[in-house]
Amino acid sequence: MVDFDIHNNEAIENRLRQQAESERLRVTVHAHQEMVEENISLDEVKQVLFNATLIENYTEHKRGSCCLVCGKTLQRKYVHVVITTSLEVAIIITVYEPKPPKWVTPFERGK
Repeated sequence: MVDFDIHNNEAIENRLRQQAESERLRVTVHAHQEMVEENISLDEVKQVLFNATLIENYTEHKRGSCCLVCGKTLQRKYVHVVITTSLEVAIIITVYEPKPPKWVTPFERGK
């Protein structure tokens, strides 16, 4: 059961931070494959979630509420994480570095 407003970006960012701190995270096979291909560790994903900014909120997604967040690793690398927002355990759906042409900046989509 969702105990916060899934439309409130700040509440989602705080919840993701808490889930990362308490390691209430699961990684899908797809996310794991992307992490290996992009050389992104689970520790780096957690670092991103600690300072994540919500970019897109998919409250009506067919598989349940999720969002796209962006944050920096300790090495100052920007990483995007698509992650569930309404479950007690956050499920990491995919992880990647935002790069052109899909992304103009880490926070702005390309055309």
